Amino acid sequence: MKTSNLVLHCGARSVTREYLASVPAPPSTDTWCPIPHIQLVNEVERSLAAAKMEIINQAYGLTVDNDRMFGLLQVASGGAEDYAYVIGLRGSLDKSLSRGIAAGACAFVCDNLSFSSEIVMHRRQTTFINRDLPLVVDTAIGQLGKRWANQTRQIETYKHTAISDNDAAYLLLEKLAGDVFPEQKLPDIWREFKAPRHVEFEKGTVWAMFNAVTEFIKPKTDSKATGLWTMPARTGRLHKVCDDYAGLVINVNEATPEGVKAAEAIAPSIDPTTVVAIGV
Repeated sequence: MKTSNLVLHCGARSVTREYLASVPAPPSTDTWCPIPHIQLVNEVERSLAAAKMEIINQAYGLTVDNDRMFGLLQVASGGAEDYAYVIGLRGSLDKSLSRGIAAGACAFVCDNLSFSSEIVMHRRQTTFINRDLPLVVDTAIGQLGKRWANQTRQIETYKHTAISDNDAAYLLLEKLAGDVFPEQKLPDIWREFKAPRHVEFEKGTVWAMFNAVTEFIKPKTDSKATGLWTMPARTGRLHKVCDDYAGLVINVNEATPEGVKAAEAIAPSIDPTTVVAIGV
């Protein structure tokens, strides 16, 4: 089974799971009840085990003050040869971020990271978070199989959808620049699209354009850590543009393929306001 590199590329430093567990949460107030970073990790691990989904790699990053955390968990993907299924975890101890889970993918040939168009779970650290978190996480994990099935469908469609230079230039300049990536990255992304550094990204396809963009929106080691926390929103918008061009309609309520139903079997119903659109 292949293991993804899961490089976090962040101004936030990489830490071990053990170190993450040593970071305490600040005291609660009447309305704000911060939980330790490791508590979300523990709940996700518990829920994945109950759903018989295996974690095969993990990586965590913290800002220098330990306040904001971003984590990646690679989950066994059952045969995908060129990309891994990953779960993104985020949250903060300083009120800047809610606790969240997002479904994503990471290419094996490089470490380009992308997330699907919606955050699977979003929960503010308010009263009753300790009571609600197990149920919220179980509901989120129950959605992952369907999200990844949709993401697999997206990737395979991108690989088989040709795009002309004119159309790619239009999408990059008019739909993506300034929204998904900084405009100053456009020349680098165009060169990557025209001459991909990895032969797996066949030239002239939507998949090549998608990876040209994700190659240059990875937060670098000298970038601000905020780049990590905006990845789900930016790559979600990138997916939307690529889906529209490829004529792909993703319906999260479609029937779930066999093989991913185990994850949904443990998911009870929950207030739909807990599952929110990306960017919240």
